[in-house]
Amino acid sequence: MLFRRTILERIQRLDPERDAQRILVLSWYHDFPWDSRKALEFALFRTFAVPSISGLLDFSGEFVQRTQKRYDDTELLIAEFIEHGYDSERGRRAIRRMNQIHHRFRISNEDYLYVLSTFVFEPRRWIDRFGWRPYSEHERLANWFFWRNVGRMMNIHDIPSTYEAFERFNVEYERAHFRYSESNRRVGEATRELFLSWYLPRPLRQLGQPAVHAMMDDSLREAFGFPPAPLPVRLAVPGLLRARSHALRYFPERKHPRLITRLPHVSYPHGYDIERLGPASSPPQEPHGPGHGG
Repeated sequence: MLFRRTILERIQRLDPERDAQRILVLSWYHDFPWDSRKALEFALFRTFAVPSISGLLDFSGEFVQRTQKRYDDTELLIAEFIEHGYDSERGRRAIRRMNQIHHRFRISNEDYLYVLSTFVFEPRRWIDRFGWRPYSEHERLANWFFWRNVGRMMNIHDIPSTYEAFERFNVEYERAHFRYSESNRRVGEATRELFLSWYLPRPLRQLGQPAVHAMMDDSLREAFGFPPAPLPVRLAVPGLLRARSHALRYFPERKHPRLITRLPHVSYPHGYDIERLGPASSPPQEPHGPGHGG
């Protein structure tokens, strides 16, 4: 860590609550740009193991028919209020647009809470496992304060009052709601194929499926109906990610943030407008009850 310590030192001088957004930018966009992006991808992936959530996505057709666009829309909306702050003009527009999309459906407050919790806890879990250094206490608390405030701006109610209580909710919710459904499988398969499309040509993607399965715990994998990865793959994939983390300790520090809003996105080669991110504004007919299609 000899060459990569000044960002963490800057983080440690900030206040986790007052400077939460600044800490996230320093952490995710300087020290962990790839890891934080992967962590958020798998955070969203976990939510698709809940039939009441996957059922809405399956019914709308967004994640099956337009998987790349739906992913780009979600990533860009989130990046707007992380990079600019949720109290900035662009951040407020992004959260307003996100609320408009969600309000087209009847989504329970408990499901909203669970999705929010994945953004609080999955980055820490991923980085503690595969990052080149552990997540610091300042980063852990900043992530909590940041997403708690985002949840309030989304009118999510009954957000637990502490980090520890929210993590208990996250674990208990998954234990109660992760179960197999056909909608889980369809949305999960579409998302898995999207992940593989970034690295492999179409003829080789089936060979890459076990690598994705190897990154899942049993409860998540079984909720999608995916087979277990062979033992050598289950050992090799995490091993390669840990080897990468050891190598990164000797890389020079990133001087400029790797902003997601500045990266190319397949769905928007010529740029995007915040108010046009997401599906068309005309509301679809809602599915009847949770887990439609499952």
